[in-house]
Amino acid sequence: MAGWLPRSADITRFCQKLNRVKTLEDDMMETTFNRCLSTVDLTLLGIGGMVGSGLYVLTGTVAKEIAGPAVIISFIIAGLASLLAALCYAEFGARVPKTGSAYMFTYVSMGEIWAFLIGWNVLLEYMIGGAAVARAWSGYLDSIFNHKIKNFTESHIGTWQVPFLAHYPDFLAAGVLLIATAFISFGAKVSSWLNHVFSGLSLGVILFILIMGFTLADPKNWSAQEGGFAPYGLSGIMAGTATCFYAFVGFDVIAASSEEARNPQKAVPRAIAISLGLATGAYILVSVVLTLMVPWHSLDPDSALADAFYRRGYSWAGFIVAAGSICAMNTVLLSNLFSLPRIVYAMAEDGLFFQVFSRVHPRTQVPVIGIVVFGVLMALMALIFDLEALVQFLSIGTLLAYTFVAASVVVLRFQQEKSGAPPQPAESQPGPGPAEAAGPSELKEYESFSDKLQLVGTDKEKAPREPGQLRAAFEPYLEFLRDFYPGEVVTVAVVTLMVSAICLCSILVFGNTHLHLPTWSYSLLLLLFSLGFLLSLLLIGVHEQQQNTRTFQIPLVPLTPALSILLNIYLMLKLSYMTWLRFSVWLIIGLLVYFGYGIWHSKENLREPTSCSANARYVVFPSSSLEETLQAVQPNSQPSGGLPDVGTEEAKR
Repeated sequence: MAGWLPRSADITRFCQKLNRVKTLEDDMMETTFNRCLSTVDLTLLGIGGMVGSGLYVLTGTVAKEIAGPAVIISFIIAGLASLLAALCYAEFGARVPKTGSAYMFTYVSMGEIWAFLIGWNVLLEYMIGGAAVARAWSGYLDSIFNHKIKNFTESHIGTWQVPFLAHYPDFLAAGVLLIATAFISFGAKVSSWLNHVFSGLSLGVILFILIMGFTLADPKNWSAQEGGFAPYGLSGIMAGTATCFYAFVGFDVIAASSEEARNPQKAVPRAIAISLGLATGAYILVSVVLTLMVPWHSLDPDSALADAFYRRGYSWAGFIVAAGSICAMNTVLLSNLFSLPRIVYAMAEDGLFFQVFSRVHPRTQVPVIGIVVFGVLMALMALIFDLEALVQFLSIGTLLAYTFVAASVVVLRFQQEKSGAPPQPAESQPGPGPAEAAGPSELKEYESFSDKLQLVGTDKEKAPREPGQLRAAFEPYLEFLRDFYPGEVVTVAVVTLMVSAICLCSILVFGNTHLHLPTWSYSLLLLLFSLGFLLSLLLIGVHEQQQNTRTFQIPLVPLTPALSILLNIYLMLKLSYMTWLRFSVWLIIGLLVYFGYGIWHSKENLREPTSCSANARYVVFPSSSLEETLQAVQPNSQPSGGLPDVGTEEAKR
């Protein structure tokens, strides 16, 4: 019976496979893509991804049903919350200028299985998001023509009464997606030019709305007679914040495009900051104009801006607003179709997804097969599926990606730079000798035991401290942490921080409603998990960070990523149980794909371990004793289960 049980060594190797990280190339600027995008191109891509139909629909819905005129404060808070996640993407996009966005960032820091699941969820997120925007685009255009397209389709083709399928096939939505797919396949420069056109028109319409709106503004619409500025109170403002947060989803298209940027180290952080600032300003100012033009309680949630101009006697302005809305939705479509094939390409290039999607067209320098295949799939979804029930799925995939990117920033910031030598415990790292010109982490090769023997230990205190090591100021108080490998304590603390955040948010969301906890236990659990969160934060903070001045770095690490993790987990737990159920089903499908294909074809799995040519190593202990371990190099043909002979000799100085 014991023969059927896996050995502990097999389980260890299996876990190492799941958590292996991606090995980056020495020259990360080398790529098969065309590095042609400037800071302006990336900024407009980000604006196009964020300022979509939400500006024309979401502002009116939140103002009337959730927050009132205080939707302005909701957008301010949501913009600041989105900034936490955006800063994490900015640091990674500048440091790892490779396509793949959250998938790539997780792969280089957290591990392979987590990266695959993030990429798998982002894949579905973009597909549903693009198809949903296409149907909204179709419905908005159809409403301008008094629903003639819908009536023609229902009368000549018919309707369906099938669960999860649309009431009628939306050929207009499928058609616009296929046209956009054709343009995207011509290359990044053509896609960028098309995005410039639609973004310029959209920004022009927003400027028109602001100028006309402020001339028609009436301050009495915020007065107590109309219900006041915050009729739903603080709870309404916070509920509005949770909804408005999703309006800023889309800046990750900038990170996904970093492999096509000319100077990603500078362009990616600047583009993310500028696009997020402009998008936040647009949402805030349009909310001000909308709630000052007409009383907030009389807004039409479906077409608030067009209806507001119509009620003020400017019906012609409604057509301009409708044109701006269509242009804005076009930019979101382009953003989704631009990002999705590149994430699929990154997964296929690493061997975790089917290799056919890693082919790049030699002339257009884009993954044409991925663009066409997923563009057609997106068009089919828009044609036949009822996407309203799946739209909430977008939120959980985005928030999960934000959470892992924030955690990845912390892990990578406290890791040593990758080198050929394995990490050593902090207590046993020798300082550089007088004859050693190389860095402290470089492996030294000795010809014999005596000719390179040098006394060390006196220079130990002068050696620079590596990232992940305990800060010198805290060593007298936390001496028990000095025996761990650099970065080991930080990794454990990050896991503890995330677990504490999940427990803390669960108590906040479900403590009074679903769990019906008494006041004393509710308060006690909040206190315990808050202490766990803060202690994990402090434990991370007492270790050395990487001091990289060449690329952008987030300020206040680990506080900034930790706040982003806490906020993202809280918003995820606020989603409905059906969203979590669908999410679990999609995760199970993803795990089947990974264990059936990805884990076996991963390039990290095929990568041969580099053998070390040095056959002697000397470790200096505080007692001034030397231990020499001589180990023959194991040939590749030797079975992995065999153990080589090891000879040990000790010498006293």
